[in-house]
Amino acid sequence: MSAFDLSRRTMLAAGAAAIGSAASKGADAAPTAPKGFLWGCATAAYQVEGNNLNSDNWLLETLPGTPFREKSGDACDHYHRFEQDIALFAQLGFNSYRFSIEWARVEPLPGLFSTAELDHYRAVLLACRKHGLKTVVTLHHFTSPLWFACQGGFQSEAAIVLFARYAERTIRHCGDLIDHLCTFNEANLSFSGFVPAQPLMQAAAAATNAPHFSSFLFDDVAISKPIVRACHRAARRAAKGIWPDLPVGLTLAMADIQSVPPDGPYGASKRAEMYDVWLDEARADDFVGVQTYTRELYGAQGRVEPAAGTVRTQIGQEYYPQALEGTVRYAAGRARVPVIVTENGIGIEDDKIRIAYIEAALAGLRRAMADGCDVRGYMHWSAMDNFEWLFGYAPKFGLIAVDRATQIRQPKPSAYMLGKIARGPDIFGQPRRIS
Repeated sequence: MSAFDLSRRTMLAAGAAAIGSAASKGADAAPTAPKGFLWGCATAAYQVEGNNLNSDNWLLETLPGTPFREKSGDACDHYHRFEQDIALFAQLGFNSYRFSIEWARVEPLPGLFSTAELDHYRAVLLACRKHGLKTVVTLHHFTSPLWFACQGGFQSEAAIVLFARYAERTIRHCGDLIDHLCTFNEANLSFSGFVPAQPLMQAAAAATNAPHFSSFLFDDVAISKPIVRACHRAARRAAKGIWPDLPVGLTLAMADIQSVPPDGPYGASKRAEMYDVWLDEARADDFVGVQTYTRELYGAQGRVEPAAGTVRTQIGQEYYPQALEGTVRYAAGRARVPVIVTENGIGIEDDKIRIAYIEAALAGLRRAMADGCDVRGYMHWSAMDNFEWLFGYAPKFGLIAVDRATQIRQPKPSAYMLGKIARGPDIFGQPRRIS
């Protein structure tokens, strides 16, 4: 997808229209969020730490013909700079931080657990505690140890025992400092429909002499996803066996699926096909994480592309901040457990557009909550501009800019805006027109 030629004027107009609409619809909605509402920003270990050499993705970036546009390299060096970053998040006004633990650091070889690395993540958690941030910790955010991928990854039923073992060791070491635990990030996601995954997995197998190489983002989903659900259940049992009161859930990638025409049946059937098995799985959890960026349109012949001239983001997604309201309503109604928005954001260079997007998304969230949806938090993706997988470093999702040559952080106006909302008496702010 090439969407780097965005029209600033068109995007600003779309953002302003969305904000104005949200303001008119949400003016009488509840002005405050529940006590203890999580206002935060999110990162993933592989995307910000840098130099995760033992992860499967590190290999995939280097293979001939790789679909990854760039190598992750030092990333944002968050591995060494977490203390200053966490202090900055707190200074901006957030009360929580969602981050992930890199399994490949904790267990670099099968059965070999690194106390030093577990201590590192404990230090990250203690830094959050020091700065007054609640912690939302993800055990698996797309990347796995290289040895695990060489053994078939999540396409092997051995994964259930192996993932539960990793979860148990991690939670035993760090669980007293974790406020919410996500077993998997976007457990339902795969890149296999967007890139030729099989040649990439074959190249990785040849490079490692593995009989069957399998990486989470490039799996055969018919085989892997039932195993991922079993891994989730096993990790939840492990966590509850150590800390019974620790809230455990998983997060899902959810677009707001709509019909073309709007009164058609196509959206509802596709939504059920894509999400219901996962939301039904979440009924046994303490919460479900909803991660929404845009909408998808479906008609009688399947996926419908947005109309010509539709504003798109840097990764080709339609600019549609109203999507969050739709996915939260659907997830809350189907799963019947509390919802945490564990990711929501936009890949865009112009930060004024990000501000418009956030405010429109929050207006929709506000309406959903006013109508009874049990939402416990909003975590913006992402805390800082980082490594965005296949797209490399070009898309800018961050509230904080990072000069990767110097690693200097610079909060954007959107960071101050969202921090002010998090601190303010009117917890959701009032959407305003962007000029």
